[in-house]
Amino acid sequence: MTGSKAAGAGQGDEAAMPPVVVKKYANRRLYNTEASSYVTLDDLAKMVREGRDFVVYDAKTGDDITRSVLTQIIVEEESKGGQNLLPTAFLRQLIGYYGDNLQGLVPRYLEFAMASFGRQQEQMRRTMEQTMGGFMPFPPGFGNLEELGKQNVAMMERAMSLFAPFGRREDGSVAPGGAEVEALRAEIDSLREELTKLRGGASKA
Repeated sequence: MTGSKAAGAGQGDEAAMPPVVVKKYANRRLYNTEASSYVTLDDLAKMVREGRDFVVYDAKTGDDITRSVLTQIIVEEESKGGQNLLPTAFLRQLIGYYGDNLQGLVPRYLEFAMASFGRQQEQMRRTMEQTMGGFMPFPPGFGNLEELGKQNVAMMERAMSLFAPFGRREDGSVAPGGAEVEALRAEIDSLREELTKLRGGASKA
């Protein structure tokens, strides 16, 4: 939570700053051209939490490899004890969508879901600071961050399961596309209503 808060604050401060250019060499070393020093994946993870943007280029080819480096950071973070954010079931579902005919929709939905989750977190932090002075995690009856995290993960898993209208079901049959798409739309509408209620409850608190 601390890292996310720092990232949220940093994004506003660093918004006008250009991204840091990092070069990756054949020996896998990462070079921060702004600081003129070599950095590690942990250093880049810290930059993300602080809200400082960066791009990574292959030093030999000039290719943008930012996505693969960010993925490596996630793998490193997931390997650390007690810091797992991605449930095994979610990872299996995500892998299953590679090559699927609706693969292109998944990134957009994940961006929407994570942005919504981030807005919830920031709203609750503001409520906490305004009403509890930072001593209590959340106002009474508002739930706690761990429970909210579980709810959001479950929400994403439910929605991801609806992303394959032409995919295979557990019994091996093919799901009818129209019904699943309508179900997805209904699910998204329901999620929007939940977010509206959460924001409304936080404002009243």
